[in-house]
Amino acid sequence: MSQFSDFKDGLPAGLQSDWIRLDKNNGTAELTVPYAVDQEALLQQLAEHPATRDYQWQLQCRIKKMPNSQPELPLTTGNVIVVSSGKGGVGKSSVSVSLALGLQQLGARVGLLDADIYGPSIPTMLGRGDHQLSVNERNKMEPLQRFGLQVNSLGYLVDDNDATIWRGPMASSALQQLYRDTNWQQLDYLIVDMPPGTGDIQLTMAQKLPVTAAVVVTTPQTVALRDAEKGIAMFKKLNIPLLGVLENMSYYECRHCGERDAIFGAGGGDALATEHQVGLLGQWPLTTEFRDSLDREQPLLMAQPQHPFSQLIRSTAAEVARKLYHQAQKNV
Repeated sequence: MSQFSDFKDGLPAGLQSDWIRLDKNNGTAELTVPYAVDQEALLQQLAEHPATRDYQWQLQCRIKKMPNSQPELPLTTGNVIVVSSGKGGVGKSSVSVSLALGLQQLGARVGLLDADIYGPSIPTMLGRGDHQLSVNERNKMEPLQRFGLQVNSLGYLVDDNDATIWRGPMASSALQQLYRDTNWQQLDYLIVDMPPGTGDIQLTMAQKLPVTAAVVVTTPQTVALRDAEKGIAMFKKLNIPLLGVLENMSYYECRHCGERDAIFGAGGGDALATEHQVGLLGQWPLTTEFRDSLDREQPLLMAQPQHPFSQLIRSTAAEVARKLYHQAQKNV
């Protein structure tokens, strides 16, 4: 094993010496990372840093399962990250899809559960391809495979034109069943697109699912920020770790002149994160290509992987994975 001091300036913050195997005679080094990471960027960083550039590096990811809010339940999935918002219309579902795909492109095995029971958007954004949801011999639903993700949604079980009119207890029970009765396969992360708001359904879901951590989505608009505060308060009350705030629709950048227009205000997400002492995970712009790609059931990360917004999504997904691991380590 190497000493971490040999490499601490050349590795991502928080990596420990236990994850480095070093053969100085051979000039090789092996680094095991316990969370999803941009391996190409990390290898480039190691190749350029004076302390690490003389070694031939081999990277491997062994994503660790973190403690969750229901340790007594048998964990059939990996780390469960709920994506929440205090109100609708802030892009929570598009963020959920994008984070799931971002983690998948970083090499993780990822599932996506659409828990927005009154307005399931995941089938619209990802489609169903040529497949229908099926039930196996153990009466478990087989998740659809979409763009490398394992996906399930109430929207795959009901007709597109049918309204879901359920009272809170029925909705909560259905969502728990949707989670438990899906045959998830060897996941590292399960992203859960929660219903908007902080009412009974959200509280029940957060309490009944084995939640590892949460992300709160908002826009810079004052009314959205006030509702996002309710979401932050809910997770703190339930003792669910909050990874941070993601500010969506932060600005619009003109494709002709490059000028940025803060349509919904500026700096709100940053101020909210600072006030509540949580991280600001990212500031995502309003982008026509992003909206259009989801309307066409071809997410931007798949249709245009080198688009600047796609790179921003992957960067945010990597930050979510990093914070999830290090925040859990602090609580051990």
